[in-house]
Amino acid sequence: MLNVHLVAHTHDDVGWLKTVDQYFYGIQNDVQHAGVQYILDSVISSLLVEPTRRFIYVEIAFFSRWWHQQTNATQEVVRELVRQGRLEFANGGWVMNDEAATHYGAIIDQMTLGLRFLENTFGKDGRPRVAWHIDPFGHSREQASLFAQMGFDGFFFGRLDYQDKGLRKKKQEMEQVWRASASLKPPVADLFTSVLPNMYNPPEKLCWDTLCADKPFVEDPRSPEYNAKELVDYFLQLATAQQANGSRVNVLYSTPACYLWELNKANLTWSVKQDDFFPYADGPYKFWTGYFSSRPALKRYERLSYNFLQVCNQLEALAGPAANVGPYGSGDSAPLNEAMAVLQHHDAVSGTSRQHVADDYARQLAAGWGPCEVLLSNALARLSGSKEDFTYCRNLNISVCPLSQTSKSFQVIIYNPLGRKVDWMVRLPVSEHFFDVRDPNGTVVPSDVVINPSSDNSELLFSASVPALGFSVYSVTQVPGQSLHAHNRHPRSQKSWSRDLAIQNEHLRARFDPDTGLLVELENLDQNLLLPVRQAFYWYNASVGNSLSSQASGAYIFRPDRQKPLIVSHWAQTRVVKTPLVQEVHQNFSAWCSQVVRLYPGQRHLELEWTVGPIPVGDGWGKEVISRFDTVLDTKGLFYTDSNGREILERRRDYRPTWKLNQTEPVAGNYYPVNSRIYIRDGKTQLTVLTDRSQGGSSLKDGSVELMVHRRLLKDDGRGVGEPLLEGGLGLWVRGRHLVLLDKVSAAATRHRLQAEKELLAPQVVLAPGGGAPYHPGVAPLKQFSGLRRELPPSVHLLTLARWDRTLLLLRLEHQFAVGEGSGNWSSPVTVNLKDLFSAFTITDLQETTLAANQLRAGASRLKWTPATGPAPQPPPPRLDPAAITLQPMEIRTFLALVQWEELG
Repeated sequence: MLNVHLVAHTHDDVGWLKTVDQYFYGIQNDVQHAGVQYILDSVISSLLVEPTRRFIYVEIAFFSRWWHQQTNATQEVVRELVRQGRLEFANGGWVMNDEAATHYGAIIDQMTLGLRFLENTFGKDGRPRVAWHIDPFGHSREQASLFAQMGFDGFFFGRLDYQDKGLRKKKQEMEQVWRASASLKPPVADLFTSVLPNMYNPPEKLCWDTLCADKPFVEDPRSPEYNAKELVDYFLQLATAQQANGSRVNVLYSTPACYLWELNKANLTWSVKQDDFFPYADGPYKFWTGYFSSRPALKRYERLSYNFLQVCNQLEALAGPAANVGPYGSGDSAPLNEAMAVLQHHDAVSGTSRQHVADDYARQLAAGWGPCEVLLSNALARLSGSKEDFTYCRNLNISVCPLSQTSKSFQVIIYNPLGRKVDWMVRLPVSEHFFDVRDPNGTVVPSDVVINPSSDNSELLFSASVPALGFSVYSVTQVPGQSLHAHNRHPRSQKSWSRDLAIQNEHLRARFDPDTGLLVELENLDQNLLLPVRQAFYWYNASVGNSLSSQASGAYIFRPDRQKPLIVSHWAQTRVVKTPLVQEVHQNFSAWCSQVVRLYPGQRHLELEWTVGPIPVGDGWGKEVISRFDTVLDTKGLFYTDSNGREILERRRDYRPTWKLNQTEPVAGNYYPVNSRIYIRDGKTQLTVLTDRSQGGSSLKDGSVELMVHRRLLKDDGRGVGEPLLEGGLGLWVRGRHLVLLDKVSAAATRHRLQAEKELLAPQVVLAPGGGAPYHPGVAPLKQFSGLRRELPPSVHLLTLARWDRTLLLLRLEHQFAVGEGSGNWSSPVTVNLKDLFSAFTITDLQETTLAANQLRAGASRLKWTPATGPAPQPPPPRLDPAAITLQPMEIRTFLALVQWEELG
């Protein structure tokens, strides 16, 4: 008997051609005929009509909104449908997230949010058993690893490279076990993976959606339109084509989880995949590698908002209920948590929505920041014991902060979200005066006012030391009577006619060509490494289609007009700034492209702060702008990129690990998503570039690394958006940072792992005029606070510390090194004592859960599959001892902690 499982589903984009609200309410149906509330209404009534019908639903951002609008009676009906397994949830995240431009921390957060709603609303009846990504444009290995750790039995996806798919169909390998981690012991990150034969569409001729025009099923044999027998025969032909020998056919309404359950009972052996599914092409010359870089301003805003949300979550956990209701009003982390979850959608952070939708995504983030700022004010006041008039300067990236620019004295509160102390260079726009800066003990610290040679803005610099999971309060006072005007306006700024153009500190030296002003050499003084490195900006003219293919470059597709990019400029106008606290070379390449190359004391990486835009398109060509580093390293066609900011994958030019590639696009077909880092190396030396947002990147020739920083296009690429990627407004200008590390191969991982963590969770700077009232009468305010009694070991990352409910906290600890990474024992198992670790509260009870915190780890079980590499025994869950939490390389452990907050003051 051949069982044919019919899966009824809907694919509801959380924003694409219309905004989230327009899709939900069915507004602007002339743009796209879609109203999610009516889809859900009609699904429920259809399920009630016929008891054998079943349906799956995915996007909880929509479902939760619909649910809250229903009457109690409707909610009870839906609960019963869920209990019967007739309405089943698949995936269960807030959205169906993108897999290329998303960071693993944000993926975990959005999945946790959706799955928690299902758990709270339906209990274990609503718990999804399968992951379902039918639209994302390529699939990352880390995503599969996370799904496995969340407890999913299997993963279904829709889009697969056309060459890969053709081969898999031939070899009958559309289903296999994906071994999604090189560090976690199988089967921890093993995930059964099935490629849907038809993406998210029904078979040809069998589409009866409102969007289709296929003939309806006519059963009346007297009608001249009778087609029932013909359609049934056609359907059977499709079904039996999937098997070698014909047999009887049983057709049933089903769900992916039900199909997997039946398939698992067959006890077959499955081939194993160990790489990923990037890049994705849906035909020759059609590589979906443009969206790795599309809308770079939105990509940065999303990453910055992740940083701010973690700060908000942590302070809500540390301060307890006082963070939510306090002297500044009602503080709330939920709006930013939900906005961040929406941003993970595969048309949001990917940059593949229409312009007004991208604007709405940014609006949602901005609206989420407000309630978190109130929360931070309440929490900082309680923890410091002083009710200050806190202000948040959201425009520091463009050197705007009214309080620091107008006040004669003010306080700078710096909060550090890492589990270790950090030293952080604070930069604040100020008026042209000298300032006295004092640390929490009242000791004067070195400071400098630096005038930017290109804008004449002045900025105050001082280095702040901030304890783990805590804050330091620095006070800044203008020195009376002394203005910078009285001194040389550009005290240590020099034109670049001196023959030796270089900047250096105790660890690094960067040399520039005095004739061209371009970076030409990097030297690691600690490790005695010298590497010629030439960095410059280039652009590819975007293809509008040619004789080989009509495919144009667009929001999704990257297709350069020719393989060799054009250089923005062979030389840069340079100005040098050297003070005791910073050394900078300001490079101006053109009216729309400039860069500051920067070294602070003690810094072991070179910072390149680039500004690009508006990209000129008056010549009729769309342009895709890259920053490229050329070195003499003999890299043998290999380079390395991260997977969603976590594990590293080896890439080889013009190569795919599981099939022989017919390469039609030598540039775009070698681009991969770079979420946080890309590196090249020979046997001895490694050059790593860390990014501050997701970008597309590659190594198109040995010794070379390039990253796409901005793109502006004049044609649509024909994938449904229907408008070119031609941002107006503030998206025209983009500023970002690349951090360049030069190391011996053996030491490189230690450095890039710890630096990437600092980049992702940078300190939060809050200002106040000072002179606030005491929070507790008669108790002196604290100028320094740490939420930890002892620092976490360097290999341990505090991934999540957040309020779960009134008395519970959600806690995730992560080993941030992979097997074999780093020198010394960085990648050995590490043990953390949670007892009395936190200073602001005491953990009175601890429960360990799966990664998304929707089931207890001890009770969680998954279907077992037999990989061709042989069976892997399921390890027993580790014994839970709060005094000894052991983490294996790349392991994340998730806990719900019952806590009691300490009385402060």
